Amino acid sequence: MPADPSAIISPTARVDPAATIGPQTVIGDYCVIEGDVSIGAFCVLEPYVYVKRWTTMGNHNQISAGTVLGTDPLDKAFTGERSYLRIGNGNKIREHFTISRGTQPESATIIGDGNYIMTSGHIAHNCKIGNHTVICSCALIAGHVEIEDQAFISGGVAVHQYSRIGRLAMIGGGVRVNLDAPPFFLYSGLYIEPNGVNRVGLERAGFSPERIAALKRAYRLLYRSGLLLDQALARIEREIPGEEAQHLVRFVRASRRGICRPRSTPSGA
Repeated sequence: MPADPSAIISPTARVDPAATIGPQTVIGDYCVIEGDVSIGAFCVLEPYVYVKRWTTMGNHNQISAGTVLGTDPLDKAFTGERSYLRIGNGNKIREHFTISRGTQPESATIIGDGNYIMTSGHIAHNCKIGNHTVICSCALIAGHVEIEDQAFISGGVAVHQYSRIGRLAMIGGGVRVNLDAPPFFLYSGLYIEPNGVNRVGLERAGFSPERIAALKRAYRLLYRSGLLLDQALARIEREIPGEEAQHLVRFVRASRRGICRPRSTPSGA
């Protein structure tokens, strides 16, 4: 299917005839768009963006210069079969970022809606990134990582494969994430450890003081009470009302790698 007549495509760009370009999308100088690519409406691709085959992108995405989308996985097990990169709507992906498609045949890397992904980093094969996350410059997200909605990943963070980062969690700069990070909390240290409730992030997300107080209590039960994990989760489930506490419990119980733990005397929640 040819590009929509209202799309603006630079004469120096190379767009495969098999690619679909939506209405009023702008393709900048020296971009390369391979076949089997679909780009939605009102997107902007700055110069030198490379979109590889089997990539789909929704509407209102802004892709900055030097970004490469849909790269072959950085995985020795990859043997060239068809797999996908699927990007939602309203994302900003800044300069010199790379995102791989899936490794296994017909599998996908999935990026949701409204994410702000900064410069010079990588999201690897088969990751699932939620909605309205922030992934700062030089972050490296390994394969099969899951990042829930509204999480904040600071600069220079390295996330080990198969790790999970919960909703509205904030990972501090330079942290090595090698265990799951439950939602709503702050994390710091060279190797990830909890450091209280993400109060600022929760306030910005519209959480009331009462909801934040409930999550502070959940944090204390999980990390400061001295209870065994199952006991702490049972008390959170029984004593703390609200969907956020229940989501926290579900997240921890679903962990396969295990959740991160304090390595020293915990700071206050």
